[in-house]
Amino acid sequence: MKGVNAGKLRIICQNMIDYIIKKYGIKNEDPNDLSVRKRLGMLSGLVGIFGNFILAVGKFFAGALTSSIAIIADAFNNLSDSVSSLVTLICFKASSNPADKDHPFGYGRVEYVSGLIVSIAIIFMGIEFTKSSIEKIFNPEPVSIRLIPTLILVFSLFIKILLGIFNTKIGKIINSTALKAATFDSLGDAAVTVTILLGMAVTYFTGISVDAYSGILVSLFIILTGIGLIKETLSPLIGQSPDPKFVKEITDLVLSSPNIIGIHELTVHNYGPGKSMISLHAEMPAEKNLIELHEEIDLMEKKLKEKFGCSAIIHMDPIVTDDVNVQLIRDKLSNLVKMIHENAKVYDLRIVPGDSVNLIFHISVPYDIQKTDEEIKSAVSLGIKTLDENYESTIEVDRIYFDAQTKDESNDQEDE
Repeated sequence: MKGVNAGKLRIICQNMIDYIIKKYGIKNEDPNDLSVRKRLGMLSGLVGIFGNFILAVGKFFAGALTSSIAIIADAFNNLSDSVSSLVTLICFKASSNPADKDHPFGYGRVEYVSGLIVSIAIIFMGIEFTKSSIEKIFNPEPVSIRLIPTLILVFSLFIKILLGIFNTKIGKIINSTALKAATFDSLGDAAVTVTILLGMAVTYFTGISVDAYSGILVSLFIILTGIGLIKETLSPLIGQSPDPKFVKEITDLVLSSPNIIGIHELTVHNYGPGKSMISLHAEMPAEKNLIELHEEIDLMEKKLKEKFGCSAIIHMDPIVTDDVNVQLIRDKLSNLVKMIHENAKVYDLRIVPGDSVNLIFHISVPYDIQKTDEEIKSAVSLGIKTLDENYESTIEVDRIYFDAQTKDESNDQEDE
């Protein structure tokens, strides 16, 4: 029965949220539409400002009536949430500003900054109330359990759950780090309120005051939430690997082009949600018409922009495909580098004949490989000498965060 009621409550909440979104004038929920992203982000900020401010006022009143440090701490936490929502609103507005001469890639990363500001504010608030709660252990004050403060806390619990569902829905639509942080914060606040209510119940039925200890639990929870959110918001600011699913979608689309044999050095530069840049090297048959290949590259760049909303730069690498001797050497090198790592690959191979044959190529290896670049070069160079004493080598090592595919490998995976 409880499960049914909880399900009905969630449906009611979802319907309320859908109504608010539509009432705000947002009919199109396309996450790639930056104007929609801006409006949904600002709507979340407005709801957060209003909702958290009302909760803060109510909890200050409840805390004053009961003399509870835990409730007052929670009130300050809600007030900080209201300020954080204001920061989120401002940052969503700022992040949608167009690029200019000082910021040629736009202001999209401002959204990550807002998430970081929220996280730091949460930690400082938690530290302050940890101090206050510890002081109250040594200087206890009687806590009065009353009906009105209890009802205020129960009401705030419902509102916080509603805010959590609201931020979850919008955060999923626009894939926002800042709103994911707000979601965790709302659900964390709900858990904090439950802790306070349990502490009040213990005091009411046993006469033992656990308010100061509840305050410590609340404060520590706030601090841990802030630390977790800092980790999440710092990662895109520092620079992180792209989503593997996104990398695969890019790879599959590029390899669908008729004359692109393989790709490497794929990089996704993230300048904020919906503002990324893709760069990669595409291997193409050297014997084909250069102008036609160039047109094919231009067309693929347009396709990437249309599908992912990202700027794309593709560098063409000519590959000799009609020379049996070159293919034989490439196969031997490909097998040779497997001794370094099973996913190591050879690309950009050039063969320069002379008194000795110079093999010039790149090796791609995963980031987590333990060997240094020099150790890899030395091992491969020695292996090349075992193939033919006349071979010399010029090797560059590239560490990659994903395994680039050739067209043959991509087809093999689909067959599996």
